[in-house]
Amino acid sequence: MAELLLELFSEEIPARMQAKAEADLLAALTQRLKDAGLGWQTAFAVSGPRRLTAVIEGLDARSADVREEKKGPKVGAPEQAIAGFLRGAGLDSIDQATIISDAKKGDFYVAYISRPGRDAADVIAEAVPEIIKTFHWPKSMRTADGDLRWVRPLQRITCVLDGAVVPFEVGGIPSGNVTEGHRVHGRGPYTVKGWKDYKKQLEGKGHVILSREDRRARILEGIAGVCGKAGLELVPDEGLLEEVTGLAEWPVVVFGEMEPSFLDLPPEVIKLSMRTHQKYFAVKRPGTESLAPNFIVVANITASDGGVKIAEGNARVLSARLSDARFFWEKDKATPLEVMGEKLKTIAFKEELGSLGDKVERVAALARELAKHVGAEPDLAERAARLAKADLVSEMVGEFPELQGVMGRYYALAAQSPSPPTPDGAGPSSPASGRGVGAPSDPSPSGRGGAHRAAMGGEGLLAGLPDTDIRKIADAIRDHYKPQGPNDAVPSEPVAVAAALADKLDTLLGFWLIDEKPTGSKDPFALRRAALGVVRIELENSLRMNWRYYFEWYFANVVKREYLTVASLIDNLQSFLEDRLSVALRDSGKRHDLVSAALEANAANEGGVIHFLVVKRVEALGAFLETEDGATLLAGYKRAANILKAEEKKGALPENLSVDGALVAQGPAVEQALWAALQACAKALEAPLKTENFAGAMTVLSGLRAPVDAFFDGVMVNDTDPAIRANRLALLVAVRDALHQVADFSKIEG
Repeated sequence: MAELLLELFSEEIPARMQAKAEADLLAALTQRLKDAGLGWQTAFAVSGPRRLTAVIEGLDARSADVREEKKGPKVGAPEQAIAGFLRGAGLDSIDQATIISDAKKGDFYVAYISRPGRDAADVIAEAVPEIIKTFHWPKSMRTADGDLRWVRPLQRITCVLDGAVVPFEVGGIPSGNVTEGHRVHGRGPYTVKGWKDYKKQLEGKGHVILSREDRRARILEGIAGVCGKAGLELVPDEGLLEEVTGLAEWPVVVFGEMEPSFLDLPPEVIKLSMRTHQKYFAVKRPGTESLAPNFIVVANITASDGGVKIAEGNARVLSARLSDARFFWEKDKATPLEVMGEKLKTIAFKEELGSLGDKVERVAALARELAKHVGAEPDLAERAARLAKADLVSEMVGEFPELQGVMGRYYALAAQSPSPPTPDGAGPSSPASGRGVGAPSDPSPSGRGGAHRAAMGGEGLLAGLPDTDIRKIADAIRDHYKPQGPNDAVPSEPVAVAAALADKLDTLLGFWLIDEKPTGSKDPFALRRAALGVVRIELENSLRMNWRYYFEWYFANVVKREYLTVASLIDNLQSFLEDRLSVALRDSGKRHDLVSAALEANAANEGGVIHFLVVKRVEALGAFLETEDGATLLAGYKRAANILKAEEKKGALPENLSVDGALVAQGPAVEQALWAALQACAKALEAPLKTENFAGAMTVLSGLRAPVDAFFDGVMVNDTDPAIRANRLALLVAVRDALHQVADFSKIEG
C-alpha cells in the first residue's frame, strides 16, 4: 500500500473558488485511479489561498492484470463485421480469435485480451497532467508563454508517491518534492516525503494552516477571545467568515477601534462598509443590535506588537470609508424622496417598457388595486409604491447598491420626528415638497409629529401623515424587493405586501407583454424569481388571490390593452405562476403528483387556480392517502378510471351518462349500495367543499371505499345488456367525478 501526496501551488486562489476546487480535484483524481483499476483506503483534500492538496492513503502499488473476453460476429459474417471486431479487440488476424460453438447461436468468434497491470506511478504520471490541463475554473488565465490555463499562474507541482517524486511536466513546470510556506513567516522551501511530513513542516516552520476547517476554527477562537475581553458580541456573518477563511493561510485576529461618531450612520451602512471594502467583522453590545465602535480584522501575519499597528492602519482606512458614507448620508437627507423619484423618469427600465418613472406609475396603480385585497389602505400602498424606487438615485445606493430599499426606508423615516432615524424607525423631520398621485388633498395631521409637519407646510407624499403610517410606508420601501432568495423572508405588513406584489407583477406582466419570457435555462431578467416571490408572498400570508382578475385589470386599466389582444398572454402567465407554485410546493417537501392533482381540481372547481386552495388540497390529500382508506380508495379509483379510459379509447363510452336509479334498484345489492353511497356522498360533500374544508371532504369520500370495493368484487361492469352496462359505467363516472371535486386522482402515482 502506498501514499500519494499531490499539491498544486499557485498565486492567490479567490476564496469563493477554493472549496469547490478542492472537491473537484479530489473527485477527478480518485476517478482516474479507479478507472485505472487502482484501489485505496482513504482519500481527502485541503485547500488554501495558494494551494490545492490531495492525499490518497492505502493506494494499490499496482493495478491487477486483467483478462477480458470480447464477443465477436458469427463465423462466416461479412468482412466488414470481421474487420470491425479485429479493430475493437486489437487483433491483427482472425486466426488470433477463438471460435466458440453454441447450440442455439451457432459458431462465433471470441477474443481473449490480456491487459497487464500498471504501476501506480505510471498511472499518476499520466493522470495528473491531464487533470491539470482539463481542470475547470469559473475564471482562469493562460500563461504568457504557454497554453496552460489555471485560476492564477501555477507555480509549482509537488507529487510524491511513497516518498519518491512521480516525474512528469505540465506547461513547463516539472513535478517535484518541494513546497513553500507562508510568504513572510516561513517561505522555505521545504522538501517533503509524504502527508505527515508535509503537514508537520508547513504548519510548523511554514506557518500555513492547511485545512479550511482548522483555519475557520482558529478564526472563531480568536474572535471569541477578543470579544470576551472587550465584553462584546460578534455580529454573525457566515459569508464573510467563509471568505476570510480563504484569504489567510495563517489567520490572526486583530481587534480595532473606530471613531464613535460614525455610529450615527445607519448600521447597515457601517456593516456594509466594513464587509464589502475591508472584510472586517462588526461587533455589538451583548443582547442588543446596537453596534459598538469597534471592528475585527483577520490578518495573515503575526505582528510583533500584538497587532497594534495593524489595528491602527485598518482604523484609518475604515475612517476614510465611513467619512465618504457620512457625506453621502448627509447629502441624501437634504433631498426629499419625491425629488429623488422625479429623476427616475430619466433612467431607462427597458426600452419597450419605458423609464423607471413609467414603471413606478404602473406599480403605484396596481398597488392601489391590490391593497383592497391584502388588507392594506389603498392610499398608503400607492404612496409606498411611488417612493419605493426613489433611493435608486441616492448617493448612498450609488455607492452601495445592496442598500436599495434599506436607504429609502431611512430617508422616509427622516420625515417622522426630529431625532435621527434608527433601525427601529425614529428619525429627524425632513418635510417633503411637491404632491404625488394618491396623496390626500386636505391631509389631517394626527399622531406624533403630524402637527409639526403640517405647520411646516409639507405637501409631499409623507406630509401630514401620522408616524404610524410613515413607518408602514418606510417598511414597505425596504421590503418591496423581498423575497430576494429562497432563504429571504417575505413581507408580512399589508402595505409592504401590496407594494411587493405590485412591483413583481408589473415586471412579469411587462415582460410578457413584450414577449421576453424565460426560455430554457435563460432568464436574464430573473422572472422566475419574481414569480416565485409572488407565490411565496401569497402563500406565506395566506392570501386568496385570483391572479387572472389582476392580470385583466392591469391590461384594461394600466396599459390600456383590449382583452382579446392579451387573452393568450394572460393564460400563459397564469400557467407560469402555476409552475412556480409547483416548484415552491415541491421545494417544501410536497409530492409533485399531489400538487398536479390539486391544481387540476382547483382549476375545475373554482373556475380558476387559487393557489391558497391548492395548498389546502395538497395537504388534505397527502394526509388522506397515508391512511388505509385513502390507499384503498385510490386503487378503486384507478380501476374505475382504467375501465372508463378503455371505453373512451374504443369510442364505446356513451356521452352524457347519468345513473338510472330505477335500473340500479333491479340490480344486485352491492350495486344499490354504491349508488346509495354516492348519493349520500354528494350531499355530505356540500358543506366541507363550501367551507373549503378539504380534510373533511376526504373523510366523506372515504365512505366510498367499501362500496367501491364490493361493487368491483360482486358486479360485472361489461354486462351483456347494453342498458345495464351503460348504467354501471355511469356509476363509475359518478365515482370519478365525486373524487375529482377534491383532487384529480388520475394524476396520483402508485
